[in-house]
Amino acid sequence: MDEQFSLELPAMLRQAGEDALKKCNAMTARFGLTLTPAEISELAGRQLTALRDTGRVEFGEGVLQKLVHAFCDSPYFLPDNYAETLAELLDAFYWFKNESEDRIPDDELIEQMRAVFDGRAQGSAEYLSGLTPEELSRYARGNWDPEDADDMGDLF
Repeated sequence: MDEQFSLELPAMLRQAGEDALKKCNAMTARFGLTLTPAEISELAGRQLTALRDTGRVEFGEGVLQKLVHAFCDSPYFLPDNYAETLAELLDAFYWFKNESEDRIPDDELIEQMRAVFDGRAQGSAEYLSGLTPEELSRYARGNWDPEDADDMGDLF
């Protein structure tokens, strides 16, 4: 019985994630952003894999839907890379959570990620992912010297 439950739980969580992303499509369509059924399935699976790989558990809505809501109106979200960028932001979110030892609440972390994504990172999820939690927090508050902009490496 326990084995059956452990096999059914991931399937139920995946389906819940897919259903939530389908609902997000209605909201994001006004920004020209929609996920295909294949992208929805891939993202829901990636979220489960990320949770398993990081030893995390989520209850309720889940962070992927929060990321969609927080980033969908970003000028850097484009239809041709929407799903890929969401996946990268999801990975970055869990990385920041683990690196910060959960000291940053989810909503605050997402706000910081958005501020840096639209600001200093200029839409680069790769750049965002390369920051430490301390840098993310500092840059989100605007505490950085513009002369340090050349430390953005070869991304631009």
